[in-house]
Amino acid sequence: MTTGQNKAHGAPAQQGETELALDHGWRVVVLNDPVNLMSYVVLVFKKVLGFDESRARRHMLEVHERGRSVVWSGLREKAEAYAFTLQQWHLTTVLESDEAH
Repeated sequence: MTTGQNKAHGAPAQQGETELALDHGWRVVVLNDPVNLMSYVVLVFKKVLGFDESRARRHMLEVHERGRSVVWSGLREKAEAYAFTLQQWHLTTVLESDEAH
């Protein structure tokens, strides 16, 4: 674990390759649940993720038929924000690292 300080000079360390690797490559995955209506999931995808009707329906069907859909990927902070917001709308959502697959 790093303290973010350069021990030799007491100055903040420059962002290293490891830190950069941890800051990208995260997926927001919506999982199927027995509660939410398909039309509701489409609505949430449109409102939260800015999907058009066609894309929202495509992801909703993927959730319904395959049990999951990757709805967004990118930097961890943004992924966490999307996951949190989708959870606030009562969708079952998890984050996955690209390194896990």
